[in-house]
Amino acid sequence: MKKRRNDLIYPKLSYKLVGIAFNIHNKLGGDLREKSYETAFAKAMDKAGVEYKRQLNMPIQYLETKVANRFFDFLINNKVVVELKIGGRFLASDIQQVHEYLKIFGLQLGIIINFGKKDVKFKRVLNLE
Repeated sequence: MKKRRNDLIYPKLSYKLVGIAFNIHNKLGGDLREKSYETAFAKAMDKAGVEYKRQLNMPIQYLETKVANRFFDFLINNKVVVELKIGGRFLASDIQQVHEYLKIFGLQLGIIINFGKKDVKFKRVLNLE
């Protein structure tokens, strides 16, 4: 039996989200556009009863003035950012993007899910500040 780590942030939710991504990739493969995976991910979360907001517009403010907008692919249970990517590898800019979201909005966990041609990969991004 595989032992689960007990030092992860939101472990049950994380495993559920990653499992959803693997199920989608197993059924649809790795040759679709990002928007297709986003739609499939939303449908799978609906079916699993996971609370989420999709393409959430989050304004960034400084001194009560909006200075920028950010759009999360998904905000899960108001605590986990999920960004979907295609191509099979993680770019430094993707990791930096998610870490920025976490810092600005005071969240602890982001998950980047990358749908590649042959497999799906995921990377947890933490904000421990």
